[in-house]
Amino acid sequence: MAAALSNMGERFGYYIMNAVLLLFLVSKFGLPDGLAGIIYSVFYCGIYVLSLVGGIIADRSQNYNRTIQWGLVIMAIGYIALAIPLFSKVDGRIVDGDFQWYAILIFTCLALLFIAFGNGLFKGNLQAIVGKMYDELEAKAATEGEEALKVAKDKRDAGFQIFYVFINIGGLIAPFVAPLLRQWWLKAHNFIYNADMPSLCHQYLLNGEATTKFTETITKAVGEGYVMGDYTTFCSDYITVFNQGIHFSFIASVLAMIISLTIFFFTKNRFPQPAQKEKADVVEYTIEEREKMAAEIKQRLYALFAVLGIAIFFWFSFHQNGQSLSVFARDFVETDTIAPEIWQALNPFFVIVLTPIIMMIFGAMARKGKAISTPRKIAIGMGIAGCAYLFLVIFSIVSNYPSGDEFRAMNAAQLASMGLAKAAPWVLIVTYFFLTVAELFISPLGLSFVSKVAPRNMVGLCQGLWLGATAVGNLFIFLGPVMYNAWPIWQCWAVFLVVCFISMAVMLGMVKWLERVTK
Repeated sequence: MAAALSNMGERFGYYIMNAVLLLFLVSKFGLPDGLAGIIYSVFYCGIYVLSLVGGIIADRSQNYNRTIQWGLVIMAIGYIALAIPLFSKVDGRIVDGDFQWYAILIFTCLALLFIAFGNGLFKGNLQAIVGKMYDELEAKAATEGEEALKVAKDKRDAGFQIFYVFINIGGLIAPFVAPLLRQWWLKAHNFIYNADMPSLCHQYLLNGEATTKFTETITKAVGEGYVMGDYTTFCSDYITVFNQGIHFSFIASVLAMIISLTIFFFTKNRFPQPAQKEKADVVEYTIEEREKMAAEIKQRLYALFAVLGIAIFFWFSFHQNGQSLSVFARDFVETDTIAPEIWQALNPFFVIVLTPIIMMIFGAMARKGKAISTPRKIAIGMGIAGCAYLFLVIFSIVSNYPSGDEFRAMNAAQLASMGLAKAAPWVLIVTYFFLTVAELFISPLGLSFVSKVAPRNMVGLCQGLWLGATAVGNLFIFLGPVMYNAWPIWQCWAVFLVVCFISMAVMLGMVKWLERVTK
């Protein structure tokens, strides 16, 4: 429980970042969605790559507690840096010699680097400690008999379920923080939240053109008590106040890091420390035995890399929740009452609700002798992820939606003449439902597959390769906003649909081979 509470605080800060980062970079700096998406992608890739570095540091120092504590401290430093509301004098305009604007952007990226590195020190090492706790419990139970060992193994499953649920409790609450703080801060300055206003303000500051949509939207963004002066002052004030509210949400992340650090500091003596592997006894093998072992290891590694390839495409598609799906929620979904960032809470909500249901279904099928193998579950998961994008393709075609850039540029009269309207929130609910079910079929089961197929002397390396595959998938997620703004959005969703269904077909084609390898 102490480990779960420590992790919940860290996940709280992580999910605030996941909900706001892309939209924050766009609203503060006036960056195009694609460029902001690249920064987002590199950040999320870095989290997983640096988890490998964090594991190496902990293994070599053999001090997991200190590594985890430093991870929380470094993350807190990164969030403190992001909480400082720094703004350039030109408020987002890129002009010649605007050193201050670039300096603040670089400062923001360095803060993200601190968060990614701190996360790398923390994430995998805390999970290693939790695993060690149950290793010791099972080792002790093994001396007491088969029945005691079975009970201990059941406790491991229950323990990791609690651990995973607490992660998602933090993720369920976090997406509400930034929008609520931002709305409160806007109201305190006589502004009203409007998702379109930051982009329109940046455009006006850049070219000084007051478009019809700009003047229409201002009426929705100004509250009673605000005295309208010139447009330049209004735009500067709105962008500043809008983003100050987001900066303040990172203070909540700092508090969450402090809570996690406090809980871990006062409970760390309860946790076992993963020890270095004992030197194995030297065993002599015949040439035939060595050749057979080498062939088996080769087959296992082939199977591992086959599934890692599927995992890359899954994370590429799934982590659009912080990329193209976030800008879709901002542009195409009615957000007058619910800010686009809040929809990020749907994923952890569905994880908490659906996990026990899916586990019950799997358990019932196993008891009837119809258990589904792990490779087949992963294939089904890719198909379910594809269904999410199939739904979006159909909905976008029926709604006749253009590209994101074209839609944002249209004023009310143009939208009405083309019969275009923003979608109702149920569209996001359906999408995230499918994506979350897919996640539950792939993410934990992928880790299970890795543990089954990894050669005994390469378990750590293989788990690292899983993190590496996740990092590669995250590195390319920026392509989502690029396609979303360049093409009619159904074509963007179609790319992810094709990726998911082809991955499912490839996985189904390999299922029997993968099942043989994991026996």
